[in-house]
Amino acid sequence: METIRIRGGKPLHGNVSVGGSKNDTVAIMAGALLVPGKTVLRNVPRIRDVFTLIEIFSRLGAVCNFQDDGTLEIDASNLSTSVAPNDLVAKMRASFYVLGALLSRFGRAEVAMPGGCDIGARPVNFHIRGLEQLGCHLELEHGIYYGSVRRMVGAQLYLEFPSAGATQHLLIAASRACGTTVLENCATEPEIVSLAEFLNACGAQIHGAGTPTITIEGVDFLHPATYSVIPDRLQAGTYAVAAAITGGDVLIEKAVADHSRPLLSKLAEAGVDVQNTSRGLRVRRSGKIYATDIKTLPHPGFPTDMQQPFAALMCLADGVSMITETLYESRFRYTTELERMGADIRVDGRTAKITGVEKLSGAKVTCTDLRAGAAMVCAALAADGVTEIDGLSHLDRGYENIVPNLQGLGADIVRHGLQ
Repeated sequence: METIRIRGGKPLHGNVSVGGSKNDTVAIMAGALLVPGKTVLRNVPRIRDVFTLIEIFSRLGAVCNFQDDGTLEIDASNLSTSVAPNDLVAKMRASFYVLGALLSRFGRAEVAMPGGCDIGARPVNFHIRGLEQLGCHLELEHGIYYGSVRRMVGAQLYLEFPSAGATQHLLIAASRACGTTVLENCATEPEIVSLAEFLNACGAQIHGAGTPTITIEGVDFLHPATYSVIPDRLQAGTYAVAAAITGGDVLIEKAVADHSRPLLSKLAEAGVDVQNTSRGLRVRRSGKIYATDIKTLPHPGFPTDMQQPFAALMCLADGVSMITETLYESRFRYTTELERMGADIRVDGRTAKITGVEKLSGAKVTCTDLRAGAAMVCAALAADGVTEIDGLSHLDRGYENIVPNLQGLGADIVRHGLQ
């Protein structure tokens, strides 16, 4: 079994460069299935989710070439099947986006219910309802969605909840629909804007991305394009918390401040100095950590994916913090792992009360999901003694080179076992 071993107590110092966004990459890759020809994506992170999608695409008949410099070429000219491999779709939630792309390309598709982190109910009903309103016929049998459509037709769509995943999926599906689609109450994350920019570079006509209402004028064809994935704001946020919790001074190169305003505001409230520079974000802390309450909300609110690392920071804060999770009911499973390290956390439903302690102690802990893994790493970096972290398959889904990057900042961290 692979583990990460961290001897904590060392403030992080130096520079670290943020890689490409996981959430941006997986959506853009699904969009590339619409394009007959070679799509070239740059700044693609070498993470487990990307490799899983590459394998899915290869089984569908696409030709993928992933280069060491982060350039990914996807040639979807000769897709040979509209049946997605169930065993791979079960590994990650974003794989479900291929349903809309395959329906658009073939007029039929078979895609299993998606997998991913176990953080609570994440139904795909918003995805299915939107596709049905675009004219698709969908049936669920034995955990597999069977879909068919002659050609998608533009429609007026309203999302009951501004789901980022559903917004991305429907943007992809509607880009080649006949007529105009208006998507209301949609997500506004930076990754939504980036996906729209990619599809527009391929010839789509999408307007309003980044606002609650997006208009998509369907086009008959999309053409190949070259596009660069945006920096990963969640990776940047994790390094920011790591710098803060260790009392370090780190320049997070390529981090975009406008993508992380809610987190940066809360870090400042917690006593962390954050400066936006021409090279990225400089994060440092020399004083105590102040207790700070957070409540997760859809963008531009505090991101649910940063709730867990921020909670790790609050474990060492002066006072009591209240963490309220409004999006996923099972996103506090990781708190038991932090308690093994000496954290004082009491969970009641969707709220966690964290009373700051003087120190955390190294222990054997497990990554219960992707962002929980980031929380474990942050806590371990500040803890006394040695922490051993397992369950790394979760962490590998979203963090590229996290061990060498932290080593470069002075952390005493090693990875044991085959990668």
